[in-house]
Amino acid sequence: MLEWLLLPYAEDITLFNLLNYITFRTGGALMTALVIAIFGGAPFIRWLKKKQREGQPIREDGPERHVIEKAGTPTMGGFLILVGIVVGTLLWGDLTNQYLWVVMFVTVGYGAIGFVDDYRKVTQRSTAGLSGKAKLLLQFVIGGIAVWWMTNLLGQAPGVPDGFATSVAVPFFKDVLIPLGFGLFLVFGTLVIAFASNAVNLTDGLDGLAIVPVMIAAASFGFIAYIVGNAIFADYLQLNFTPGTGELAVFCGALLGASLGFLWFNAPPAMVFMGDTGSLSLGGALGTIAVAVKHEVVLAIIGGLFVLEAVSVMVQVASFKMFGKRVFRMAPIHHHFEKMGWQEPTIVVRFWIIAVILALIGLSTLKLR
Repeated sequence: MLEWLLLPYAEDITLFNLLNYITFRTGGALMTALVIAIFGGAPFIRWLKKKQREGQPIREDGPERHVIEKAGTPTMGGFLILVGIVVGTLLWGDLTNQYLWVVMFVTVGYGAIGFVDDYRKVTQRSTAGLSGKAKLLLQFVIGGIAVWWMTNLLGQAPGVPDGFATSVAVPFFKDVLIPLGFGLFLVFGTLVIAFASNAVNLTDGLDGLAIVPVMIAAASFGFIAYIVGNAIFADYLQLNFTPGTGELAVFCGALLGASLGFLWFNAPPAMVFMGDTGSLSLGGALGTIAVAVKHEVVLAIIGGLFVLEAVSVMVQVASFKMFGKRVFRMAPIHHHFEKMGWQEPTIVVRFWIIAVILALIGLSTLKLR
C-alpha cells in the first residue's frame, strides 16, 4: 500500500525510492508486525483472560504436570500473529501481486478454521473442538483453490517453460523436474499445504516449541522466495525462476516479525497459547509459499521437525491399531521425551537446535547442485 501511495512522489522525495526494493519493504513489514504484536500483546491477553476464565482445556491423557502448570492459560493467541501479518503485508507489500493474495487467502482461511476450533474448545470446555473430518475438508477446499490459483499464475507467466507450473523440482539437481500434470499436481499441492498446517498444529504442544521453528522456516523461505523470484539470482544459482514470487519475502518478513512479538508472551512459562488459530494458519502459510516457489520437497527438509512430529503421531496410531502396541510413550514425540523425564525447556531448546540444522541443510540445496 505504501508503495502505491508514495512511489509517485519519489522524484521529489528520493527517500521514497527505497520502496522499490523488496528487501527494504521486507524489513518494514517485519518491524510493523513486531510492533503490533509486542504492544498489542498485553492488552489482548488481558482481554482473552476475561473471556476465557478457565483458559484452554488441557488433555486429560497428557503429561500430568500440564494439568497443574498450564491450566488457566488463554488460547487463540494466534489471532495476534494474524493481525501483525495482515497489517504488515498490506502496508508494505505490492498489492498488485497475486501471490501475496493467495498466501493471505490461505493464512486467513486456515486461521478462521482454527478460530472456530478454538472457540468450540473454550466454550464447550472440551479438547475435541471442530471434528477432524470437517477441518480436513475445509483445509482441502481452501488449499485446492490456492493451488489452482498459483498454477494458473505461473502457467501464464512469460518465459516459463511448458509444464513447469505442474512439475515438482528435486533438490540438489538443477534440471530434474517431475511432471505431474494439472490434476495430480492439484492433489499434491493441496496435500503439501494441509500437511504443513496440521504438522505445525501437532508441534504446538510446549511453550515456544512451534513458534521458533516457524520463524526459522519463514526466514528460510523468505530468502528462497527472494532468490527464485529474481531472474538474475535464480540463473546464477541454477534455480528455476518463478516470476512474481519474490514479493512473498515481504509476507515472510511480516510473519517473522509477528511471530517474534508473539514469542515474547509465549516464552516459558507461556502467558498465552497460539491455539489452532495460529498453528493451522502459520503451517498453511508455509506450505502455500513452498508450493508457490516450487520448493515443496525443500519444505520437508527445512520443516523436518514438523514432519517428525506428524510422522510420530501416524506411526503411533498405526502401530496401536495394527498391533495393539505403542511405539512411543506418548505422541507427538515431544510428549515422549516428557514421559522420559526430560524437562520442558530442554526439549524445546534441543528441538530449536534441530530446526536450525535442518534449515541450514535445506538452504544448502540452493547451491549444492
